[in-house]
Amino acid sequence: MFQSQSAKGMFALAAMSLISGTTASLETCASSTAFSCASSSTSPTCCFNYPGGALLQTQFWDTSPSTGPSNSWTIHGLWPDNCDGTYQASCDSKRAYTNITAILQDQDLGDLVDYMDDYWVDINGANEDFWSHEWSKHGTCINTIEPSCYSGYKAQEEVGDFFQRTVDLFKTLDTYKALSAAGITPSTSKTYTLSAIQKALTTLHGASVYLGCSSGKLNEVWYFYNVKGNAIDGTYKAVDTLTTSSCPTTGIKYVPK
Repeated sequence: MFQSQSAKGMFALAAMSLISGTTASLETCASSTAFSCASSSTSPTCCFNYPGGALLQTQFWDTSPSTGPSNSWTIHGLWPDNCDGTYQASCDSKRAYTNITAILQDQDLGDLVDYMDDYWVDINGANEDFWSHEWSKHGTCINTIEPSCYSGYKAQEEVGDFFQRTVDLFKTLDTYKALSAAGITPSTSKTYTLSAIQKALTTLHGASVYLGCSSGKLNEVWYFYNVKGNAIDGTYKAVDTLTTSSCPTTGIKYVPK
């Protein structure tokens, strides 16, 4: 399945606790650190995401075949973006790990693996391949979690941080619940407008989102952020989508799993 600002949201993310204390050895960033994308002249550091300055938490609604719980979207990934809709990919072949489950279990993150098996799932059932793909293509391009950004670095420490942070973000973005609250529920007969879906998810996120459709069926959402500090324990600020949605303006299907 290699598919591709509200204050409330900001404070919730800034206060969000991280499991296992995995960020303890990342470089501490000063409060004066700028938000990513704030200045094109800012150089890449362990406290400034660059050139992939924006970060996206991306989700799927897979129905053919269905993946994940019937009342939840699933995780696609956490992607760096160059603040203009373009992005780097596969930035470090030496860290293109293919044993993600083993890495996470070695870091006492077995509960995280269990959660990912339910909510970060491949359409063909190849979860391990999917996770490896997301890490190699996108995770290795987040400069603020490179090994040099850690003190007392432990091998593959950044991998656990990446997957934990992605899951933590996902848990704050309950797409299914937000749509349901707006009266937008999966149906074999109803259709919805782009503006209604966008309004519901903008309310959730605090900024506009990218909505993806395939054959008129809603199947993707991307939530964009700028980050102050590193990608793991930095402050996330919701920002408007950098990419134009691929859904029609009306007649959007949101079919059940």
